[in-house]
Amino acid sequence: MRVGFHAPDTVEELAYLVAEAADTRTPLEVMGRGTKREIGRPMQHGAVLSTENLVGVPLYEPSELALVALAGTPLAQIEQLLAENDQALPFEPVDLGPVLGFGPGQATIGGVIAANLSGSRRIHSGSARDHVLGVQAVNGRGETFRSGGRVLKNVTGYDLGRGIAGSWGTLAVMTEIALKVLPAQREVRTVLCFGLADQTGVEALCLALCTPFEVSGTVHMHAGLAEHFSDQEIANSGASVTAIRVENFPASARYRSSRLKQMLQAYAPALELDTMRSRTFWDEVRALRMFQKTSRPLWRISTLPSTAPKLIRSIARKIEIRVAYDWSGGLIWLETPPISDAGAVEIRRTLAEFGGHATLIRAETSARAGIDVFQPLDPPLMALTASLKRAFDPVGILNPGRMYPGI
Repeated sequence: MRVGFHAPDTVEELAYLVAEAADTRTPLEVMGRGTKREIGRPMQHGAVLSTENLVGVPLYEPSELALVALAGTPLAQIEQLLAENDQALPFEPVDLGPVLGFGPGQATIGGVIAANLSGSRRIHSGSARDHVLGVQAVNGRGETFRSGGRVLKNVTGYDLGRGIAGSWGTLAVMTEIALKVLPAQREVRTVLCFGLADQTGVEALCLALCTPFEVSGTVHMHAGLAEHFSDQEIANSGASVTAIRVENFPASARYRSSRLKQMLQAYAPALELDTMRSRTFWDEVRALRMFQKTSRPLWRISTLPSTAPKLIRSIARKIEIRVAYDWSGGLIWLETPPISDAGAVEIRRTLAEFGGHATLIRAETSARAGIDVFQPLDPPLMALTASLKRAFDPVGILNPGRMYPGI
């Protein structure tokens, strides 16, 4: 296969290129627009295969709550189309582009699903893979296959789409994705508390999730991060920020936010953001605005909310960190100093004690080359992962070694 950059215009051309690479044993770097190219272990590849020219929405049925998009379609284009019909992607995908040097909305829908990126609304609506109805993809042999369907009523076939979601292009090259969509929320309200310690803030978020008020977003962040938000009342608070979101029809959302506000008075005086301010705030959370104006290493950690503050306290004893808790502490965004291992030794040691998984999102190439970027797997799970890799990509040409050595 000819080395260099390849961006085929059709699925047939893409399949041919993959088959040719398999025949010549040419490792391929698989990507969309490359907004997440710097995540993962550095790869030795012979050619780059991009889906950026596979753009379009061949099927969109608003009344069926289903959309089919080609893998290279920009996320911003899909969200604009949905907004025109008062609909949205339920999982509110995190936009990693801005923290990796790209503009907002440049990610492709294929990249979003390949990385299984889910935002703050995951606690309410589920993850990205939960909303995949079906996929068309090309495996490592250059064979095109389809799994699932294009509409909600289709339940036939093996659910390979869920398996490919989160595989970071190591199993197959997705060319088309069918997604479930939902109506957009008319009213958004956010209740804020300032100055809470991590333990108290996470406790308040967990308490809010246990109420019947259908909370759809919970985040707590350190004061040094809050100052980066565009809302001046938040940025100038000089304190940590604890935020709880509710969405629904106007009367319902306002009632729920007022009840939450009363509940939070036990922790601190609460401020309420209206719909416009709320949308801006959560859009900035989604784009990780608090981590944009720096190149320091950034980690994504999943753990139990009940242990999250203790885990962070343990890490903070050894290295300087800045932290934002999402999903009531179930997801932690952690920034470390620019040390040689990006804080990996201390983070992995602490996770071994408290439990959880950590992925390095941003770091220099030298750091990514010398540490485990993705959470190391236990031997049985590593064996299963290697078996899946051999089944989908027997020659091992698709993003080889990006997630784990030899896979």
